[in-house]
Amino acid sequence: MLSEKENYLMAARGEVPEWVPRNLAPSPGHAPASAWVAPGILNARRTPEGGFNEWGVELVTTRETGYMALPKPGQFMLDDITKWRDVIKAPDVSHIDWEAMAKKDLENIDRSQTAVCGVMHVGYFQQLMNFMGFTEGLCAMSEEPEEVMALFEYMSDFYCMMDEKFMEYYKPDVWCITDDTATANNPFISLEMYREMVKPFHAREAKFGTDRGLPIDMHNCGRCEDFIDDWLDFGVCVWNPAQVMNDLEGIKKKYGNHLVLEGCWDSSGAAGWPGASEDLVRAEVRRVIDTFAPGGGFIFWGSVYGAPDDEEMNNKRRWIQEEYDAYGRTFYNH
Repeated sequence: MLSEKENYLMAARGEVPEWVPRNLAPSPGHAPASAWVAPGILNARRTPEGGFNEWGVELVTTRETGYMALPKPGQFMLDDITKWRDVIKAPDVSHIDWEAMAKKDLENIDRSQTAVCGVMHVGYFQQLMNFMGFTEGLCAMSEEPEEVMALFEYMSDFYCMMDEKFMEYYKPDVWCITDDTATANNPFISLEMYREMVKPFHAREAKFGTDRGLPIDMHNCGRCEDFIDDWLDFGVCVWNPAQVMNDLEGIKKKYGNHLVLEGCWDSSGAAGWPGASEDLVRAEVRRVIDTFAPGGGFIFWGSVYGAPDDEEMNNKRRWIQEEYDAYGRTFYNH
């Protein structure tokens, strides 16, 4: 019998899987099809309240967002891009026992059933905004592009050293590139600025995956469809979370299974609103699958966001799970 991992990887490669795979979340009686894994050292200073990321950015979480972390509001570590060499320091990882760290990070994952998706960091653009905030960060990209790219080069040297070790010791099944370069309405930066200042670093890291024949999964939120052709240049074949402010139906028609859509769920839509009915939530699961699963090229990733102990949110999560199990896991047998 095909494993969850094998079915997921079939979809990621653009093949038609036996059932619609679901990203991350397990089904009752089934292992999760995928798991995102980063080197534990990069999360060493994280706490339930937030803590710090690998560069020293202070983070905060909230119960209402399910304890997802963001930089502490109004507290940025860099206010002058020309001074980044005095402020931004890569963590010392020279003492790390990579074999022991990989064993610990992977100990709860059944590699025969679950695809390991290697995720090294949140992205160059996003990390710059974490350092400076959007006002100063965007001004820096416009006014001091050479300094920004020097910072990115420094970060990239560190991450590529980590990438090499990660490939050796973790042996991922999928390689993930991440960067949130867009708002819900438009990209934060022009296509030209992306190509000059950010894409070279995405491509440099993607090569670690393409050299090993791994599917490349691009994480980019917002209306970022402008960048798709450039992603394809460096080997991207999966895009998450493929949010609904993009022309997803047009994208599926244009690219077919050369770009697998992982998500397509309206995370701010009616299914997540207070008081949304069970019928509405279940219908949304079926609508997304009916729209994007035909012919393959689709991985389901639907969820609602809120406090982990919110009964209404947990009911919605259960409805999504049950409807996916009943409908998505039998879709290609209809």
